[in-house]
Amino acid sequence: MMTSDATEKKPLWLLIEENILELDSQDISGENLEASIQRIAGELDNSGYNVSRHGGNMLQLRWAMDEMLKVGRPLMKDFNTAMVALTLEDVADPYFATNNIIGDIGKTWPKLKESERRPDVIRIVEKKKLDLLIAKAKGLPDDDGIRLLNEEQVAPEVITKVLDITGEKLEQVNIEMKKERAERTRAAILLEAVKGKSNEEKVKHLFTNNVSEKLIIEMAKVDPDVINGVKQAMEAELKEKQRLEEEAAARKKKEAGGPLLEEIPADEMLEYIEAIREIMEFSDKEKEIRVMCEQSSIPMGLVDIAVSEPDRLDELEKVAEG
Repeated sequence: MMTSDATEKKPLWLLIEENILELDSQDISGENLEASIQRIAGELDNSGYNVSRHGGNMLQLRWAMDEMLKVGRPLMKDFNTAMVALTLEDVADPYFATNNIIGDIGKTWPKLKESERRPDVIRIVEKKKLDLLIAKAKGLPDDDGIRLLNEEQVAPEVITKVLDITGEKLEQVNIEMKKERAERTRAAILLEAVKGKSNEEKVKHLFTNNVSEKLIIEMAKVDPDVINGVKQAMEAELKEKQRLEEEAAARKKKEAGGPLLEEIPADEMLEYIEAIREIMEFSDKEKEIRVMCEQSSIPMGLVDIAVSEPDRLDELEKVAEG
């Protein structure tokens, strides 16, 4: 997890090089060189590093000064130039980036290749990556900046501080991202089920299982034209399905209503009319009449006449009797 190391104590070699970077041409002239060395040693002593009274540390300072005079410029000038030039793409893998920096600058500054300095350079590169991520996150709209830093595993306390958000807001975005990861996992399983099939079949399968269009494009890796084509085909299928369902419903309704009046044989007509009259003697309420007629399988056309034009039953009866 990426954290801020602003309070971490710097290694002695790095502090020495940073102090040398601050020297001007007069500080390193013949008569001023030793005084400059002693001044840097004293400043390092005051910072908690024992240099002026430690032979090894004092030699390290003198060797660094000698290297600077030999090359003609401070090591940190080259190092800082290289760091400024780094992009997010360059530091995607901090260890790989460190290898490149040490390999390049180490041609002029061999001591930078020493194994004990490598962890320090890695930390500097990681801090550079964090700074670049934060700068990018601050320029993103909505919650995209939070999402970016989350995906890069930046520590929560760093995210809330640099983006000036609450812990509750960060948790809300975390929950949303977990749901999205779960949905991606579900989509991946669905895609596996149609592995080897055409893009159209894959898209249709995902649509049928309620995967969003955006996620389909991302995971199925298909062009929007394929998406549009499948959507149009599915809309046509849906319309045809609705048409068939409507026809079936109408047919079922018709069947439930029984045959048309002119299709009812005379003997059956007389039986139906007699049954209706018996029902109407039992109740004069339309709802009850309809329920009992339906239970007796009396055609709907006759039932409608019975509750709206009961006198017509006599006419129908006469016609049926011939």
